[in-house]
Amino acid sequence: MIGTKVLEERKSKFNGELKVVRSLGFGTYIQSNGLTQSGGIVETIWKQTLKKIRRKRQNIKDILILGLGGGTVAKLVKKYWPEAKITGVDIDPIMVEFGKKYLGLDKVDIEIKIVDVYDFMSNISKQKSFDLVIVDLYNGDKFPEKFGTENYIQLVRTVLKSGGIAIFNRLYYGDKRREAVKFGGKLQKSFSHVDWYYPEANLMFLCSL
Repeated sequence: MIGTKVLEERKSKFNGELKVVRSLGFGTYIQSNGLTQSGGIVETIWKQTLKKIRRKRQNIKDILILGLGGGTVAKLVKKYWPEAKITGVDIDPIMVEFGKKYLGLDKVDIEIKIVDVYDFMSNISKQKSFDLVIVDLYNGDKFPEKFGTENYIQLVRTVLKSGGIAIFNRLYYGDKRREAVKFGGKLQKSFSHVDWYYPEANLMFLCSL
């Protein structure tokens, strides 16, 4: 594509072929097997979603990002809630490295944990709670089955403060629509209120107790 340049490519055992791309239209972004994971259109999607949350909740002090990736969401939440303490968890050190090198993640005041999210949640569930939990757990365009279980949903629910909000991101196109809707049904069994929000080719579930 004219005006597009590949800045770096690496192979990740978690996300496959990772590629950092710079384009005239979308700036710098990270792709996993051809799907944008951080930066670019992903930033637009999350900006729309987080603006909805900010209108509801100004006073957010503790934020947990499950699936930190290149740090797009971390930068946005720091902009909207500058005083908040942010913890970001991701299993892929290469993705986080790319975020620091190319997307400005190194400039965000955030505690980063390079660990499997499921293990992290199992260990932290009785120790700490958060006002905002963001769940964005894709490997490329694949959503790991363990994160779609009712047990995992309960782990997220456990770390949510009273009055807090959990956001679950699911891709919403083609055959992924059916799985996203099915997942939404599970969320409605665990949370008292679930808003379904549709930015671009995604479905965001905004959940509260």
